[in-house]
Amino acid sequence: MVRMSDTRDQILDVAESAVLDKGFAGTTIDELIAAVGITKSGFFYHFKDKSALAKALLQRYVEREDRLFDDLFARADELNEDPLHGFLVGLKMLSELLADLPNGHPGCLVAAVCYQDRLFDREVRDISAGAMLSWRKRFRQRLDIIAERYPPRLDVDLDDVADMLSAIADGGIVVSKATGDKTVMARQIMMYRQFIRALFLGA
Repeated sequence: MVRMSDTRDQILDVAESAVLDKGFAGTTIDELIAAVGITKSGFFYHFKDKSALAKALLQRYVEREDRLFDDLFARADELNEDPLHGFLVGLKMLSELLADLPNGHPGCLVAAVCYQDRLFDREVRDISAGAMLSWRKRFRQRLDIIAERYPPRLDVDLDDVADMLSAIADGGIVVSKATGDKTVMARQIMMYRQFIRALFLGA
């Protein structure tokens, strides 16, 4: 017997793939229930409407990204205790992870919400904004620790440097999809890594 949690996860899996492929507006409840093999009432048992679905998708996506960052940079810190070099190791590991994706990065759900934000209620938009701000805080904390030992060689706002990683990642997804080159995102992360090295160590 299929558990309710399994059905919910199946809906989220199918919905995430569809949303990243054609956006929230282009994804219908009918196609989701057909793909999962449930009734419309079965869908509404788990999600009262598309906004509730979007909220669940975003929360799951952000939690997954946070776990990835936690695990990846924890391993990097174990390999090199120096804050700068540990961060550089983590960025290289992130680039290698992205390079190993057989079909490239599937896309960013936070970006998908931003592109069609008028479709959603305030709660969904707040989750999207909160995700970006939490990633800024995450990387700003690392940059602050680095800057204590390696004063930046340029006059920069470290919030901007923290945001740059998200900007490069999402921009890399766009360029990758537009050009059909699945290696773009990994290469752009390595460019960010070179910038970080130059910022704190000099060219």
